[in-house]
Amino acid sequence: MITGDPAELLSAGGRQLLDRRGFLGNSASALSSIALTSLLGREGLLAGGPPIDPARPYAPRAPHFPPKAKNVLVIFCAGAVSQLETWDYKPELIKQDGKPLAGGPAVTFQGPAGNLARPQYAFRPRGQTGKMVSDLIPHLAGLTDDIAFVHSLTSKSNTHGPAENFLSTGFVQDGFPSMGGWVSYALGSANQDLPAFVAIPDPRGVPQASVNNWGPGFLPAEFQGTTFSASRPVRHLAPAAGIGGAEDRAARSLLQRMNARHLERHPGDGKLAARIASYELAARMQLSVPEIGDLSTEPAHVFRRYGADDANNATKAGYAKNCILARRLIESGVRFVQLFNGAYASGGKLNWDGHNDLKNQYDVHAEILDQPTAALIHDLRERGLLDETLVVWCTEFGRMPMFQKGSKGRDHNPDGFTCWMTGAGVKPGVSHGATDALGREAVEDIHPLYDFNATILHLLGLDHERLTFYHNGIERRLTNVEGHLIKEILA
Repeated sequence: MITGDPAELLSAGGRQLLDRRGFLGNSASALSSIALTSLLGREGLLAGGPPIDPARPYAPRAPHFPPKAKNVLVIFCAGAVSQLETWDYKPELIKQDGKPLAGGPAVTFQGPAGNLARPQYAFRPRGQTGKMVSDLIPHLAGLTDDIAFVHSLTSKSNTHGPAENFLSTGFVQDGFPSMGGWVSYALGSANQDLPAFVAIPDPRGVPQASVNNWGPGFLPAEFQGTTFSASRPVRHLAPAAGIGGAEDRAARSLLQRMNARHLERHPGDGKLAARIASYELAARMQLSVPEIGDLSTEPAHVFRRYGADDANNATKAGYAKNCILARRLIESGVRFVQLFNGAYASGGKLNWDGHNDLKNQYDVHAEILDQPTAALIHDLRERGLLDETLVVWCTEFGRMPMFQKGSKGRDHNPDGFTCWMTGAGVKPGVSHGATDALGREAVEDIHPLYDFNATILHLLGLDHERLTFYHNGIERRLTNVEGHLIKEILA
């Protein structure tokens, strides 16, 4: 039995509700908040994901604001390309070659640090801008006037798998949506017969973080990237052996009618509608993907231009064919194409992880990358596709200015490295940010990879702060609670 004043048993908030003046005041505030929320929602000024019809998850959706780019091509060089052998010219490093780094770390990621080491390739001025770029990549160096370089990027990890996660998903941990997943979730597909997001693995294998680079994380599963390449078609796509085209079409038609009837009996089942939509896309892909992957329709001069006919380097020819496939996908309206150069950690044999013998390893990798990638960008421009396609070249982190002790390779460096963009919405011929005189860490206009990813979304007409998905009590986004536009590289 309760004795005394019952109000004394209530919390402070509960007692406040018993106050008439406080109750009326809180009610007025609540009603005005509801009204404000309604107005902001009507104007599209609230964070949150796009409205998605479960029966049409791949339908095109409007961006937050007019985009500069309709498509994205991400060229991902796995293994951490050294900025000091490619894009970031450091004459002071040449002067101090062979000397110890004053005040530098005695031990880096993989062991004791050696002396400073000059770039292993000569740099020379390129194009009208006179930008100094390495002889390692002469074909890509010829595009310098069209590129916006960001020389002051930083990562949160110096380990390949987590660093790939951070670049692709905004988090070092597993389980978060990839950028391509976010983009297809936000914008849908411009071609209802093809996936919105395609990942093309390197001929040598998949990258270190594997499916995390193209996975949906906690987004609906239909926004995962579809993986295939010029040499490895989509698995399980062909009809069963012995079934002709007419029989296959009849079976699919019957299945479509049965699914439609089942959906009518369960109109609120969004998962069922999404599953049916996925199966229907797979059926359409049986016709569209083999056609787009049939490179035999390309003329011989295209194969020569890309290096896809190189009889002496099968890996280069395979990567070049993947580049042609990437162009065909962009040409057909695939929203997000992720093209990998390099595979998993292998002592630098299969990717750009140059710890032990960087010069000899990079000679191999650059020959695979350079001509095909440059040809792809030229081809996009000549076909008018670069006006609406954003091309991104990236790697998960950079390399140290010193060699590792007892080796001729460089250790991991997440504190300052280079990535770049070209194409739709990008200011050509600019170099933004800087590392110190030896290229060890970013010191001017420092940008965590959050900023780089926020800028990519912006060029697609997406506000990185508004593109969210509610998961485990948090409105998650690609850039976590970070991210600022790199306005200096925007046209």
